[in-house]
Amino acid sequence: MRRRGRLVAACVLSVTACRGRDAGVVQKNAASSVRPTPPAPERFVSIGRAATAAEIRAWDIDVNPSGEGLPPGRGTYDAGTTLFAKRCAVCHGAKGEGLGPYPKLIGGPTDAFNFASDAKIPKTIGNYWPYATTLYDYIRRAMPLTAPGSLTPDEIYSVAAFLLAENGIVGKTMVIDARTLPRVQMPARAHFVVDDRKGGPGFR
Repeated sequence: MRRRGRLVAACVLSVTACRGRDAGVVQKNAASSVRPTPPAPERFVSIGRAATAAEIRAWDIDVNPSGEGLPPGRGTYDAGTTLFAKRCAVCHGAKGEGLGPYPKLIGGPTDAFNFASDAKIPKTIGNYWPYATTLYDYIRRAMPLTAPGSLTPDEIYSVAAFLLAENGIVGKTMVIDARTLPRVQMPARAHFVVDDRKGGPGFR
């Protein structure tokens, strides 16, 4: 029994040593197989070119909450009423009530902000959006759905004037432009706070 135990122990040590040696060989081979990323072929160097200033301006059209990025122009409720009926109502409804999968833009409860507890509450411009400048930014880039980017600055300002007035946020006589739009106080503005998260362990 004592000799058999010694023999088994010797075999185990031998196998372990072999496995350790094999593992070292595998690791060495794996390390030696790693190669740095080769440089791009010379034939690719001539592909593409630097964007021109005009091309950059065509893409650099975002508008932030302060109004930076808003172009010259002006819009009115009356002009917006006509434009909305012609270019927007087919999806959003004549009263901004939303048709089919397209969202409601006008109306909705404004006396509470409990969207987290009831997902069925419609999020409209009047009861959810914190910044009026988002209207210009989004319409300019994405609307109308069938022809985004086709509206002029005056037309976008006018649609914004219509939507803000119909939501009861501004008067129907107010002219909307790069100066007045950022000053509009949205009803839901106080429900949003500045995102000061920095990541890492303290991320909230």
